[in-house]
Amino acid sequence: MTVDEKKELYALLRTVASSLYGCSAREYEQEPVFSADVPDGPAAQPAPEYSSPSVHDGAPSSLDAVAATIASCRKCGLCAKRRSTVPGTGCTSPAVLVIGEGPGADEDASGLPFVGRAGQLLDKMLAAISLSRTANCFIANIVKCRPPNNRDPLPDEMYACRPYLDAQISLLRPASILAVGRIAAQNLLNTSEGIGRLHGVFREYNGIPFMATYHPSALLRNAELKRPAWEDLKLFRSRLETLVPGYAEPFNRERGQPV
Repeated sequence: MTVDEKKELYALLRTVASSLYGCSAREYEQEPVFSADVPDGPAAQPAPEYSSPSVHDGAPSSLDAVAATIASCRKCGLCAKRRSTVPGTGCTSPAVLVIGEGPGADEDASGLPFVGRAGQLLDKMLAAISLSRTANCFIANIVKCRPPNNRDPLPDEMYACRPYLDAQISLLRPASILAVGRIAAQNLLNTSEGIGRLHGVFREYNGIPFMATYHPSALLRNAELKRPAWEDLKLFRSRLETLVPGYAEPFNRERGQPV
């Protein structure tokens, strides 16, 4: 494939990503540097491929095994500039699995999800309904490596990471899932609808009660979204109380409150 053909294909993929995921084309202005033309014929050498052991090669026995596979993953281009992989963290028998979009700069540096300003707000949002990553939640992302410049993950990047998230869900067996933000909700529900239509409605993901709400970074940008996000969380808490009676007890013990 020639350089021009690669550029045309990249432009097409960028258009498709914009259409499916509502991404702005401005987020992809930094076009990759494509390699020189590869001649046709027997002498042509295949381009290097990203690869890694697949979680489908055998059922992972633990979250640590999934994290180890993620750490060596080269299934997409996000591996090229990452500092750390960010598999997820939290309680291993969670009432709730919280799923976000992907790591930012702080997360890439630390290897932990939601540790920047948005993460601090997420912790407050969860605490308001008696949840925390140390007591009764596990927090993960759709993609496990930081997209450059915090752009939206591309379809191929989300596709490459999806087996890891599915393996985590299988091992964690959460009572419910809370997706924060448009990317997580659209990816899990396989839809192009915006978060304005998706939030605050209970659905199911592989038989698990599922609800989406606004990403904490959106709340930091637009304070008007805090009210609908709080209404989402109250609804989520009410449903969780029926799914896991006493789910708040570990949270209360952690804070020295009456159980």
